[in-house]
Amino acid sequence: MKTQPIALPALGTSGPLIALLLACAFFSFQHENFLTLKNFSLILQQVMVVGTIAIGQTLIILTAGIDLSCGMVMALGSIVMTKFAADYGLSAPVAILCGIAATTAFGLVNGLLVTRVKLPPFIVTLGTLNIAFAITQLYSGAQTITQIPAGMTLLGETFNLGDARVAYGAVLMLALYLLAWVLLRETAAGRHVYAVGNSPEAARLSGISTDRVLLGVYALAGVFYGIASMLTVARTGAGDPNGGQTENLDAITAVVLGGTSLFGGRGIILGTLMGALIVGVFRNGLTLMGVSSVYQILVTGVLVILAVATDQMSRKGAR
Repeated sequence: MKTQPIALPALGTSGPLIALLLACAFFSFQHENFLTLKNFSLILQQVMVVGTIAIGQTLIILTAGIDLSCGMVMALGSIVMTKFAADYGLSAPVAILCGIAATTAFGLVNGLLVTRVKLPPFIVTLGTLNIAFAITQLYSGAQTITQIPAGMTLLGETFNLGDARVAYGAVLMLALYLLAWVLLRETAAGRHVYAVGNSPEAARLSGISTDRVLLGVYALAGVFYGIASMLTVARTGAGDPNGGQTENLDAITAVVLGGTSLFGGRGIILGTLMGALIVGVFRNGLTLMGVSSVYQILVTGVLVILAVATDQMSRKGAR
């Protein structure tokens, strides 16, 4: 059967960008140091881990799924790569590849449970979240691993850009967003992701193997979680078994604020980048203003509810 052409969403949605600009304008009036290159480079460093996780989360949400395990899988990957380097004397590149292989394997397990056993993604990833947490604690002995080779922290180093110091890891995150944007818009595989999210049955009837698409999406998301593991090790200089406990919600927040529909089939990857930056800008701006972290969490929660409500109303309006 001939595959019908699949329409992609528009190049971008203005909502997340407008929200980001308004947030920047507000905080620039609240603190004189906010609107500086140095501060923006700091925001990029602060969001590079969650931003990378959010790429994988976006792919899954575009298929109308969700991954609650992403943060803990990322933490497991960081422990695997640091333990392999510290205990077995592996070089930094090999240890990093082992960590990425571990997170990819978890993504593959999630995909198999969703496609073969036909379990809901919410339940599957809730289960693997707990499994990843337990494995991380047991394998690390609940101890932080600090004896790692210098090569594992290279992406945490910075270079000069004016009076700012920009982390190489932040540049890698931006490059990954550009790559994901091109793949989703310009390749058949990217179009299939949107098609499965819009209507799995219609996608199947048009000749698309929906199970193969879903399996590939979950496995690829695992790769991005592994890259995020590498970035968190580079930034902190250690493997932390207690890390990753809030990154799953932070990543979902970035995706939702970026305009990707939780019902699947609609959204752009660059919107997720805007969403991650919105969260980073709010937290950074409120910190500069001396606002308690409790209120920062409160504001983030309000933003998520507003974003989901907007998505729901837009769906009703489109019917």
